[in-house]
Amino acid sequence: MTEAAPPIERALVVVAHPDDVDFGASGTIAGWVAEEREAELGVQDLTFLGYPDGRVTPSIELRRDISREIRRVRPQRVLAPSPEIYWDRLGVSHPDHRAVGEAALAAVYPDARNPFAHPELLADEGLDAWTVAELWLMGAPPERAQHVVDITATFDRKVAALRAHVSQTGRWTELEQRIRGFGAATAARFRLPEGHIAEVFQVVTIG
Repeated sequence: MTEAAPPIERALVVVAHPDDVDFGASGTIAGWVAEEREAELGVQDLTFLGYPDGRVTPSIELRRDISREIRRVRPQRVLAPSPEIYWDRLGVSHPDHRAVGEAALAAVYPDARNPFAHPELLADEGLDAWTVAELWLMGAPPERAQHVVDITATFDRKVAALRAHVSQTGRWTELEQRIRGFGAATAARFRLPEGHIAEVFQVVTIG
């Protein structure tokens, strides 16, 4: 299915590593936010939870910490990594990605919306339960990732965001060409016009 994302008031992005969102979804996010907002992609708030790189697990503590951010931000949409393994592109399914995806899924449903989950969030911090309407998963296996977003108009912002991660992309001599190739292949898979670039997600509507 091909369609522009409907306007939303607030979205929350949960990732394991700072560059994950830019590889997987920055073109889409750039299309969600107004042009005049601050930062490269229009991000207004950034929180680091402090879990160690390479050692993330979908613990009850991580579920609580993501639930805290959901209740604080009160987003209609949460974007996170898929908790599943993408066997054809195993690098997408880094264990940290899957752990964060599993914890984010549990935070979206049922933790953040359940007033009895993590009672300290309400008792100690005054954070009421909040129900997220949509969960967008990046890096999902292709049989599940069926929601394509045309990012042709925001592709330059995606590349600029990726170039800011010097430790990760500074040695890529053909960064733009590689990212364009991935995006063009996704666009072609969904029969977008030639020359277009796309990102794709599994979108789950929360009842």
